[in-house]
Amino acid sequence: MGTDGPDVVLAGLDGSDSSWRATAYAAGLARRQGAVLAVAYIQPILGAATALAGAAVEETTQEIAEELLAALREAEQRVREVWKVEWRFLTVRGDPYTGLAKLADELRADAVVVGVSEQAGHKVIGSVAVRLVKAGRWPVTVVP
Repeated sequence: MGTDGPDVVLAGLDGSDSSWRATAYAAGLARRQGAVLAVAYIQPILGAATALAGAAVEETTQEIAEELLAALREAEQRVREVWKVEWRFLTVRGDPYTGLAKLADELRADAVVVGVSEQAGHKVIGSVAVRLVKAGRWPVTVVP
């Protein structure tokens, strides 16, 4: 906000191939711009159908978050001799659009980078990327 280049680049990561590519793209953008990279995993909220398995689902989403963080740390170690970027890993519960929008607002993100949806139904009802673009509050890059 009012600077020459981004201060914070937010990347959405859910473990899909496209989200990993988006995170790599965001890391490169953050490195080139001297910005902080915020990587976010949005843990899904339990639906009515899974409410009975609540503790198991919550534990599973926490395990996913921990696995993603471990993979990020491993990737950082592999490239640390080549380049370094300041980054942080964030996780919140919610639906992906609301969680990313909330984090982007809280962090005052200058850019949001997400992967293209890999779910067929999103072509009809809209993906997280489309909803972020339509919100019009941040520049959004969608990585295939």
